[in-house]
Amino acid sequence: MQNPSKRKYKDMNSYDLICTSQTGNYDALEELIKREQKNIYASFCYLGANKENISDLTQEALFRMSKNIKNLKNPKLFKSWLGQIVTNLFYDELRKKQRIPDSVSIESYWNNEESSENSVLNICDTTLKPDEKTLGKELTDIIKDTICTLPEHFRLVIILRELQGLSYEEIAKITNTNVGTVKSRISRARNKLQENLKPYLT
Repeated sequence: MQNPSKRKYKDMNSYDLICTSQTGNYDALEELIKREQKNIYASFCYLGANKENISDLTQEALFRMSKNIKNLKNPKLFKSWLGQIVTNLFYDELRKKQRIPDSVSIESYWNNEESSENSVLNICDTTLKPDEKTLGKELTDIIKDTICTLPEHFRLVIILRELQGLSYEEIAKITNTNVGTVKSRISRARNKLQENLKPYLT
């Protein structure tokens, strides 16, 4: 049976949980880590980080989040702040290896809509029905191959937008570009994915 004192943190909304974590409350911070760790791990997978280093990168991101959360002046900017941590770690990894990412692990369908601000990446349930497994595997491979061909700056903005859920303004700040450039890159990346998936989505 779950400890009642911990259950209250599980029921907290994100803003209150972040604020409580900033006071040095370990239980609140532990819950915040649980909420963010899968998303951070997925981000590094999508960005194409070395498979052998993804767990280490995730742990380092969570460590930096835990260590520095007290210094976050505006809790409402938590997602953007965490996105910056992930982005910095990813680029540190690239500089260290002096190479371009060579793999992306994705199991997802792409929303078959025109490039709109409400388009999202829908991650598939891995428990597919038997008659769906073959098609699902084929789609996954196509998406993976397509994303691998995207320039690094396209891949990054897609992940920050669709997986991290950041606004165009936040992404522009993280990537040191303007909002127009961010929108253009996201649109071009989506169009490329939709073009490759069109035979399967009609």
